[in-house]
Amino acid sequence: MKIKFLFSVLLLVFLGMGCSQRKAEQSRKVGHISAIDSLIQQEINANHIPGAAIQVKKGNSILHRAAYGYARKYDYDLQPLQNPEKMTPEHLFDLASLTKVCATTFGIMKLIDEGKISVDDPIYKYLPEFKEGAKSKITIRHLLTHTSGLPQWVPTYYHAKNRKDRYEYIAGLPLKWEVGQGRHYSDLGFMLLGDIIKQVTGQRFDKYVAEAIYQPLGLKHTTFNPLEKGFSKIAATSHGNPFEKQMVYDDEFGYEVDVDPQSWDGWRQYTLHGEVNDGNAWYANGGAAGHAGLFSTVGDLQVLVDLLLHKGQFQGKQIISSTVIDRFLTKDRYGNGLGWAMDKGIISAEGSPNGTFGHTGFTGTNIVAVPADSLSIIFLTNRQHVGRQENGYYFDLGPLRQQIFNVVVESTK
Repeated sequence: MKIKFLFSVLLLVFLGMGCSQRKAEQSRKVGHISAIDSLIQQEINANHIPGAAIQVKKGNSILHRAAYGYARKYDYDLQPLQNPEKMTPEHLFDLASLTKVCATTFGIMKLIDEGKISVDDPIYKYLPEFKEGAKSKITIRHLLTHTSGLPQWVPTYYHAKNRKDRYEYIAGLPLKWEVGQGRHYSDLGFMLLGDIIKQVTGQRFDKYVAEAIYQPLGLKHTTFNPLEKGFSKIAATSHGNPFEKQMVYDDEFGYEVDVDPQSWDGWRQYTLHGEVNDGNAWYANGGAAGHAGLFSTVGDLQVLVDLLLHKGQFQGKQIISSTVIDRFLTKDRYGNGLGWAMDKGIISAEGSPNGTFGHTGFTGTNIVAVPADSLSIIFLTNRQHVGRQENGYYFDLGPLRQQIFNVVVESTK
């Protein structure tokens, strides 16, 4: 009896120690991941960003979900508002170039999965104006991988008032590089991918992705032109378009723009709230283009990221085949996937396992996903709202993104 009693006591002590150790380990991890809060708050205190929302998920568990600072803090003259709007995880953000992967790339994936297009189709199959000369070599793959040779950026609104005019203008542009030779990140290429989706489906590309992707996933806070849909809880971005205006007016700012700056003067003179920041998306594409214009929340974006991490499955349904997803998340010769970036430097995920993918947006948004660890980080800021720095650029979020990534990885080991 005494031996049994002693054994029972020792067993309880051992189990108690194990429980304490597990609690201590959980506490250590929670404490570690909460370091994210101080990192973000530090940048808010320095007025580098006005606010942010973040969600970190591993497997089926959300490890961290929080909002910081303000969704709207300043007026057009950068004077503090008397009643600034606090940020919440439910705020919609202007995703900027996350549109490329969270809208256009998903639309292309779906059409490939349905056998309606092929990634190696020449684009002139759908856009006949590209059938002549060197442009005839451009494929859908080239557009997805930014290797088409198209210019990286031009202010199409100097030449176009609508999508039709914008398309004709891009179709008439000469290539800047040889097709397939070098990765030159191009907004124009993704505008054309949106055009291809329209040609194949007969629907404007934003309506197609809403019906083919967002509705089946139950996404209710992912949309273009959110003000038209009745949304009001939206993070404010820039005060007009000062960055793009300098791109056009200042030849020494680093952009080659062959236009007379004075020939167009439709610049917005107010704080942008619910209107896409990107000028090409707003002025020439009605707020919805293949490269920019999408608004969403950390919660909705999580569903899209999970779809990729779960090989195209959502609640037991195969939305996109695993074969197509694997193809899009395989590195090309330049170290990136189709649409998605996989270069760890580009997505601020140095030290991550192979297969990690992500993307960034100019407004201050980014996604990083690590399939090997079933891990994802969705970090959204409205950095433009505090104005530009002395060098004319907005605050560089790269170091902060890498710090957050490091904290998450360390805390989930």
